Amino acid sequence: MKIEIVTPDTTIFEGEITLAQLPGLDGSFEIMNNHAPLISVLKKGRIKLIDKQQLAQYFDVNGGVVEVLENKILVLAE
Repeated sequence: MKIEIVTPDTTIFEGEITLAQLPGLDGSFEIMNNHAPLISVLKKGRIKLIDKQQLAQYFDVNGGVVEVLENKILVLAE
């Protein structure tokens, strides 16, 4: 699935992943391939991404919003 993490200034990451772990207001949650459509608010924390080679990448955010639709994740981060 595709993910794009953007801030008001720049695109932090764009690419193909197999799993995303995000810091939701009520706790962290994971998104995998074919996830149901979702819109959620994010709190300050760390986004964890796992790519197709099973390598992890981490991105710190101060909050934001995530939208999941048709195997595409869009994170609008602060």
